[in-house]
Amino acid sequence: QVQLVESGGGLVQPGGSLRLSCAASGSIFSINVMNWYRQAPGKQRELVATVTRSGSTNYAYSVKGRFTISTDNAKRTVYLQMNSLKPEDTAVYYCNADVVQSGEIRSRNYWGQGTQVTVSS
Repeated sequence: QVQLVESGGGLVQPGGSLRLSCAASGSIFSINVMNWYRQAPGKQRELVATVTRSGSTNYAYSVKGRFTISTDNAKRTVYLQMNSLKPEDTAVYYCNADVVQSGEIRSRNYWGQGTQVTVSS
């Protein structure tokens, strides 16, 4: 089994910064892709940022230039550095990963429990 545990959410003023972390643990052979999603009240969950095993990244248009996704492969951790935060960034942020477990061939998709980010003055 694989667990994803997020941390780093909280309350921040507009224009401020936060860094989210997501640590993967368990019987992991490899991680193909790690993503950050978010879901605001009354809205659908949306993909915010992606990083592949090769290091390629992709961002939603709404966060491009403000958010940065990165990984520490040794720690199996993905980060989301969020700068110039806006009230519309308020949401529950979820970590998501495509993982190949030890002894398996196919990957499985896993979700973290989510961490609340609130941007408000």
